[in-house]
Amino acid sequence: MKTILVMALIAAAGAWWLFAMPDVGAPDGSGHRVPETPEAIERGAYLVAAGGCISCHSGVEDPGSLSGGLPLESDFGTFYAPNITPDPATGIGGWTAGDFLLALKHGRTPGGSFYFPAFPYPSYAGMTDEDALYMAAYLLAQPPVVSETPDHELPGWLGRWTIAGWNLLARLLNPELPVETDPVVARGAYLARHLGHCGECHTPRNGLGIPDLSREFGGGRIADGKVEAIDADALNNWSQDAFALFLTLGLKPDGEFVGGKMEPVIEHNTSRLTEDDRKAMVAFFLRGQD
Repeated sequence: MKTILVMALIAAAGAWWLFAMPDVGAPDGSGHRVPETPEAIERGAYLVAAGGCISCHSGVEDPGSLSGGLPLESDFGTFYAPNITPDPATGIGGWTAGDFLLALKHGRTPGGSFYFPAFPYPSYAGMTDEDALYMAAYLLAQPPVVSETPDHELPGWLGRWTIAGWNLLARLLNPELPVETDPVVARGAYLARHLGHCGECHTPRNGLGIPDLSREFGGGRIADGKVEAIDADALNNWSQDAFALFLTLGLKPDGEFVGGKMEPVIEHNTSRLTEDDRKAMVAFFLRGQD
């Protein structure tokens, strides 16, 4: 009887640990507030562009807005990007600073449920709280759009609660990535690994959809085909100028322009980076090359 009780307590403690809400401090986000100054909103606009939010959340019913509805097909079903305009009923209206930190950095809804990792919170987890709240400032300053996005089309066994185990496995299977010491390369790593979440598409995944960071940027796969590698081997013959031009215009060294799902990433994300940030991304991806 005592053995059964001990096992039950261990199981309960493990379940609590898996499902407990992450600590972001006070309910409003460690005492933080979403900033409302014009400077904060302008900074947030830049970060939202650098983060590629429009590429997934562009409105189907209201193009140009962030009202969502675009489908993302995967091996696990079809996910629909949600409305991230400040409509209180169908979007993110009323979210607190804590809600944004929970969502962007921990993949949790304001109510405590789990987001599916089709939302790139594993990459956004490396963002600073400050940048996350600047993004919040911009998003909450946009016009609200009433837009109810479709429910995800997923197999019955794939419930939100299963993501607790997925998150744990993702942490256990992947070591910590090395810290870049050069400040320019470190900035590029921040943009590529976290804010721009390049690895979400360009890093291979195992059968559970967990990225294999030992092969970071080694090429991935999406529902309609392969995604090119952008690791050191793949970029071995790229010059810094060629890669900077690619990030700006989508022009490859062979004279062809990029197409497919990378085209909007160039248009809405990397082409809008400052020159210094583009140089930082180039420095990161081409680090170690002469």
